[in-house]
Amino acid sequence: MKHHTRISSPLGNILLVADDRGLTTINFQDGAGAKNPPRDSVESAAPFKEAASQFRAYFRGDLKKFTLPLSPQGTAFQRSVWKELCRIPYGKTISYRELAQRVGRPTAWRAVGSANGCNPLPIVVPCHRVIGSNGQLAGYYGGTYLKAYLLKLEAAASP
Repeated sequence: MKHHTRISSPLGNILLVADDRGLTTINFQDGAGAKNPPRDSVESAAPFKEAASQFRAYFRGDLKKFTLPLSPQGTAFQRSVWKELCRIPYGKTISYRELAQRVGRPTAWRAVGSANGCNPLPIVVPCHRVIGSNGQLAGYYGGTYLKAYLLKLEAAASP
């Protein structure tokens, strides 16, 4: 059974969706990328108490790594990219080219960028920590202002 809820954050409302194994979707609700909850999901905040608590701690700068059960849906290649994203330390950034090297596909940085952009669990799977090789903030589905906010938050909370 799927459940969903919305939590408030400094970035506006965030939709959380989970199945029986863990979080499947995190979606910024304020902006062009907003999604509706799945029709087959039930609205309930109860299954998301721990997630909401961890998000509050993250936005206070007190949480460096989420420890939530995850259930992202994607291809094997996408999942390998998302797994590698979780290895980028809090407050650090890498380039798309470096991410491609880390997943063993050094010339596939565009495919890696596409997989990064399909990440259904932003913030928890920290796709915002990947930037252009020139140091510029490259696309972020919710808008680069969200990416800038998250990187600034992490930089301020890093030792």
